[in-house]
Amino acid sequence: MRIAMIGSGYVGLVSGACFAQFGHDVICVDKEAAKIERLRKGEIPIYEPGLDKLVADNARSGRLSFGTSLRDAVADADAVFIAVGTPTRRGDGHADLSYVYAAAAEIADALQGYAVVVTKSTVPVGTGREVARIIHEARPGAEFDVVSNPEFLREGAAIEDFMKPDRVVIGVESARAREVMSAIYRPLNLIQTPMVFTNIETAEVTKYAGNAFLATKITFINEIADLCEKVGADVHDVARGIGLDGRIGRKFLHPGPGFGGSCFPKDTLALAYTAREVDAPQTIVEQVIAVNDARKKRMADKVIDFCGGSVKGLRVGVLGLTFKPDTDDMRDAPSLDIVPALQAAGATIVAFDPEGMTEAGRLLKNIEFAKTAYEVANGADVLVLITEWHEFRGLDPRRLKELMRQPRIVDLRNAFNPEEMRGMGFAYEGVGRPAPRN
Repeated sequence: MRIAMIGSGYVGLVSGACFAQFGHDVICVDKEAAKIERLRKGEIPIYEPGLDKLVADNARSGRLSFGTSLRDAVADADAVFIAVGTPTRRGDGHADLSYVYAAAAEIADALQGYAVVVTKSTVPVGTGREVARIIHEARPGAEFDVVSNPEFLREGAAIEDFMKPDRVVIGVESARAREVMSAIYRPLNLIQTPMVFTNIETAEVTKYAGNAFLATKITFINEIADLCEKVGADVHDVARGIGLDGRIGRKFLHPGPGFGGSCFPKDTLALAYTAREVDAPQTIVEQVIAVNDARKKRMADKVIDFCGGSVKGLRVGVLGLTFKPDTDDMRDAPSLDIVPALQAAGATIVAFDPEGMTEAGRLLKNIEFAKTAYEVANGADVLVLITEWHEFRGLDPRRLKELMRQPRIVDLRNAFNPEEMRGMGFAYEGVGRPAPRN
């Protein structure tokens, strides 16, 4: 199949490279000429494990190419995927669909034969119908169908999620379009991947409902962690105790400083906005948004309280800045709330993140960036672990203690063993874990 991928950001680039790996001929299009030039040189503008090799292998084979001309890419495509950004719109929390609709208008102008136009971007319910209307209005005689095919990619594990998905959701309403989509995803039949064929609106709601439910699980266990801290219970044992129930499941029951990233904050806001518009308010989702926002802001207070009520004049070492490990994504990361609040309270911040410091440097000011985690610890009055990069789990506590001015750790991801750290002489505080009994 010949596939045009409109948008070469995170979703577009990963999806395009994976479709090429399936054996399809894919061209990824982007208006940013500099980005396309970098991709042609093999330079990957985002950090995603394994993506550089996947892109290089498929570009070398000739199955994956890059360009700036949407018209040329669409002209002979069997399927045109819209994978442009849908950021949160300022003022009301709704998804900004201007890029999607602009792409639809350009696609209408470029169509030369039958093609399936697929919304891969995360879009509110009703967007697919509007895309179809835009194309019909611009080109009344054009042959096309619109399909919704939401992505379910975890940053840091996107390639595995695409190549071995839990399911593929396809909102399609014509036999011809269904045949094209079935051919595109045929390689997944070998591993018996469930294919959920439904209508366009259902596919659009499924994406938002899935992310909202996962965000709710995270927020739920974070509130349970607060309760555990008050009553002397251990949230990890609680999470295991409920997670072993097959109706609940163990995933996304990991307490921390709140969720961030490119999906959950944006998608919960968009779902809440859309639901209010149609008079079906999602009050649980709205509460999740409020609780999560408050939690990220409250984490700085947790550090300040741990330090005796003040961090004025203290050197605070921060481990991890991105919203999760294995990505350089800083969007809505908890660090964007925690670090400025600690600075406002008088702390000096030194930080290290394996992949996120370039982007963090644009968003966080007056921070000293270190080259290693041990450099962060050197002279620090307290260490605050915000992002649980795997390399942090292997740090030598004895070496940390020797380097620090005061051996104190606030572990917002529960990456360390409390008993071990306290046994080595650290003052230690995690999330949702009981304090030692006197």
